[in-house]
Amino acid sequence: MTAGFNPCCAMAQHPTIWGRTMFAVLRCINARAVSANSLSLRLFTTENEEVRMARRAAGTTVDSSTGVRSTPTIFSRILSKEIPAKIIHEDDKCIAFHDVNPVSAVHFLVIPRKPIPMLSKALDEDTELLGHLLQVARKLAEKQELKNGYRIVINNGQDGSQSVYHLHVHVMGGRQFDWPPG
Repeated sequence: MTAGFNPCCAMAQHPTIWGRTMFAVLRCINARAVSANSLSLRLFTTENEEVRMARRAAGTTVDSSTGVRSTPTIFSRILSKEIPAKIIHEDDKCIAFHDVNPVSAVHFLVIPRKPIPMLSKALDEDTELLGHLLQVARKLAEKQELKNGYRIVINNGQDGSQSVYHLHVHVMGGRQFDWPPG
């Protein structure tokens, strides 16, 4: 051990980093993947299911001229009422519904009816629509009584852990969130 290094002091100063590191070590040991390479890699990254889904989704077929997937997304199927959802708002531009895998007490999505695959594929003509999505998110957060605040997240692309290629705004609240996220 390095002279002057106190792991307890380091843990107190950076509990989130140490917690993630210890979780990664325990995961690695539990998986019996204790080779030097896997242990060192897992100390710094923990790939969760959302990241794996984003990697799979990034490899799906997309029309290069429109940027739209050739197969329907789960959100387009919700919009067409093929798949049920707990809808909390609907208008001519968007729909909002509760997330099926919530990460907080309140977690809902606001999605445009227009099939925009991701924020980076939005056009200048979509500016009003993008503003509308955020206004709907704000109004619904008020209705959900998120008085102490909430987090809005838009995942964009594989590195942003986007797992469904239909633009969607996550609104999450009802608990204290850590910073930085992810």
